[in-house]
Amino acid sequence: MILSDKQILAEIQRGTIVVQPYRRECLGSNSYDVHLGKTLALYDDDILDARRHNTVTPFQIPNEGYVLMPDKFYLGVTEEYTETHSHVPFLEGKSSVGRLGIDIHATAGKGDVGFCNFWTLEISVKKPVRVYAGMPIGQLIYFEVKGEVENSYANKQSAKYNQRNDVPVESMMWKNQF
Repeated sequence: MILSDKQILAEIQRGTIVVQPYRRECLGSNSYDVHLGKTLALYDDDILDARRHNTVTPFQIPNEGYVLMPDKFYLGVTEEYTETHSHVPFLEGKSSVGRLGIDIHATAGKGDVGFCNFWTLEISVKKPVRVYAGMPIGQLIYFEVKGEVENSYANKQSAKYNQRNDVPVESMMWKNQF
């Protein structure tokens, strides 16, 4: 079941959902709007290898914006730091962003109970489009969890994205054994 605006507010007051900075006007009827942070990143190599650490070069979005190109794959980050201690957060794009041809995640739209961090965005575009730091980029939707969680993401030994980071974080697939 998806949380309503009143329930999201109640969970924020309980401390089971944290959004920093929190702005009341970003709370929708059943979601919370998040914004594009000031940093984007591009992978350093043209060919990525799932078995090795693929490094990225971060850069700041200038005040006049930055034009994303269709032949590039960008990592971005939300302006908001979030914590979700009792619910499953899902990050989805806003329809206005989608109508500009911007996809904000390739596959990683779901967080885990216990996820406490900024959200790394996996950005691709259909056409060249200028984006700006601070623009609305997505929305968080919170789902109830049925049953008790034994091992939250924050306490999971194998969690690869627990270090608080307000810049885009590259894939850590290389840390898996395969």
